[in-house]
Amino acid sequence: MDYRKLGRTDVKVSAICLGTMTWGQQNSEADGHEQMDYAVGQGINFFDTAELYSIPPKAETQGSTERIIGSWFASRGNRDKIILATKVVGRTKSTYFREGEMARLHRKHIMHAVEGSLRRLQTDYIDLYQLHWPDREIQLFGSLNYKHSDDLGVPIEETLGVLGELVEQGKIRHIGLSNETSWGTMKFLHHAEMRRLPRIVSIQNVYNLLSQNFEHGLSEIAIREDVGLLAYSPLAQGYLTGKYQNGALPEGSRKQLFNRMQRYETPVAPVAIDAYLKIAQDHGLNPAQMALQWVTTRPFVTSNIIGATTMDQLRMNIGSIHVPLSEEVLKAIEYTNRLYTYPCP
Repeated sequence: MDYRKLGRTDVKVSAICLGTMTWGQQNSEADGHEQMDYAVGQGINFFDTAELYSIPPKAETQGSTERIIGSWFASRGNRDKIILATKVVGRTKSTYFREGEMARLHRKHIMHAVEGSLRRLQTDYIDLYQLHWPDREIQLFGSLNYKHSDDLGVPIEETLGVLGELVEQGKIRHIGLSNETSWGTMKFLHHAEMRRLPRIVSIQNVYNLLSQNFEHGLSEIAIREDVGLLAYSPLAQGYLTGKYQNGALPEGSRKQLFNRMQRYETPVAPVAIDAYLKIAQDHGLNPAQMALQWVTTRPFVTSNIIGATTMDQLRMNIGSIHVPLSEEVLKAIEYTNRLYTYPCP
C-alpha cells in the first residue's frame, strides 16, 4: 500500500480509503466489521464516513454507518491505528439532523453534529472533519450551468472559527471540504491565513473517468496549495464496472434497490462507458481496477475512496492498487477523454 501526506500535516493516509456509506442499509453491521478487518489487513488506515450515512439518506437510518464503525472500534480496540474522516451536513431543509431545525454550518449546529458523531463512533476525536457541502446556495451533485445567488449562507469565517474551537478542544484534528468549488476552496484558504484559523487539508469531490470537472481549476489548487483530492464515486456508482450495460439490472445493486443513479445516465454516457470497457478488454484488464487505478495515480489525488457491498468487490477494488497501467492504456484513456469530454458532470 502507498501512503501519502494529508495536506501540510504529518499524517499519512493510505492511497486507498475505505468508503462506508452502504453500511446500515445495503450492508449489515457484520458486513461492515468484515470489510474493515480485511481493509486493515491490506494496509488501509483511512476510513471515510458521514453523519448523513447510510445512503440513501433517511431519518430512520441517519448515523447508522457511524454506529457500525463505533462498534468495530469498541470490539477491536484499535482506534489509534485508523485515520478517521467524517462529515457534517451543509445547509439542508431536512430537520431530523438538528432536532427539528434546518441544518446550517453555524456554531450551534456544528457543535451538535460533532458530539453526535463522537458518540456514535465511540471515540473522543475525529482525525478529519469535513463540510459535506457548502452552506451557500450553489449547484450540487451533477447540476449543470452556474446560477448565481447572493445568498452566501453562514459566513465562511464563522464556520472556520467554530472548527478552530473544536481543534483547540482536541475533538477534531484537521478539517476538509467536500463538494466544493474553486472559489469556495480559495476563500477557506484565505480566511484561514488572514485569521490564523485551521487550514483545510483536503477536498472530497466526485472524480472518475466520466466526471472530471475537478480538473477545471481545483486540480491546480490541490497541488499548489497542498489540498489533495479525496476522490469519491471513482467507479461512477458502478457504471464503470460494466454491470449496468445493455440495460442489465443486477439483483441487489444500488440501481435496482434505490434507482438514484441519474447522474450517470446522460445521453452520451453509455457510449463513453462502452469505450472505456473496450480499453480494459483490449489490454486484459478488469474494467473496475483500470478505472480505480487511473484515479489513484492522478497527481492531485491524496486518496481514492472505494466502496463495496460484497467481499469479492472489496478484494477486487483494493487490489487495483497493484495493477499497472501501461503507456498504451493511458494513451487510449486520454484519447477517449477527448472524444467524450466529461459526459457526466
